[in-house]
Amino acid sequence: MNQGKKMALAANTFKNHSATSLNKMKRREALTGYVFILPAMILLFVFIILPMLMSIYYSFTDYYLLSPQQKHFVGLSDYHYALSQSVFWQALRNTVYFTVVVVPVQCGVALGLALLANKKLRFIKFFRTAFFSPVVMSMAVVSILWTLLYNPNPDTGLINHFLVSIGLPAQQFLLSQQEAMNSIILMSVWQGAGFQMMIFLAGLQDIPEHLYEAASIDGAGSWRKFLHITLPGLRNVSIVVIITTTIQAFRLIIQPMLMTQGGPVNSTLTLVYFLYQTGFELKDMGTASAIGVMFTIIVVAVALIQRFVLKEEKA
Repeated sequence: MNQGKKMALAANTFKNHSATSLNKMKRREALTGYVFILPAMILLFVFIILPMLMSIYYSFTDYYLLSPQQKHFVGLSDYHYALSQSVFWQALRNTVYFTVVVVPVQCGVALGLALLANKKLRFIKFFRTAFFSPVVMSMAVVSILWTLLYNPNPDTGLINHFLVSIGLPAQQFLLSQQEAMNSIILMSVWQGAGFQMMIFLAGLQDIPEHLYEAASIDGAGSWRKFLHITLPGLRNVSIVVIITTTIQAFRLIIQPMLMTQGGPVNSTLTLVYFLYQTGFELKDMGTASAIGVMFTIIVVAVALIQRFVLKEEKA
């Protein structure tokens, strides 16, 4: 064998050895990745996927909570029963109304707070903390606190005491069919806007400062800078905020449960609260599972429509 063939053979051997080593390294990295994600996948399966599969199964049975061993396959009867109840449609309307009002109002308030918190002002860290502080409070505590504030008696309810003191009549905030849901909306916006504010604030601080400086040189005012620099710069952040706020709004249950018990006359009954009442108060887990499956389909459909309409811009 001449010298040239020896060198070619050595080169091929080295190439094959390098490829084998590279494949082993990739397999080790892949195996390490699978080991790291395994705990998360187990938790995802146990607490998310498995309950969903069980709910789908139970939605086709007459599963009664006090006699779980005597469930039978009943087809679509649970779905038909749930859809035939007027209270189901009332709960769905209340949920949609809450979502349609809360999402734009809460996101708008959060954006306004973020613009204010992004200013270079004295004590701005104090104001950021104050705006965010309601988020860290338990929703149960906030609900009880606002129930006291909404007390119809002006002597004990702080808001009605203020209204009466300036010459306005006292309001039946949580006792009126017309005012109860709007009162819950006001409290929910106050409690939740701080979280969206922090996301908007992070987005605002990612917008390059030189864009504003160039706009100032061109003579653009504050409103034109907001329309042509701030809003486009927050597009992807806004999509995330809108979708997450929508999903949270659909899951409304704690506020009506603690503040109104779904009343008066089901005016604050939501779909998730109706599901809870059906499953754990009436013990009808089959119908509750059917409501849960339909609720999941509605939320996923709304999220997909939002995702399709509000397409993200890739950097």
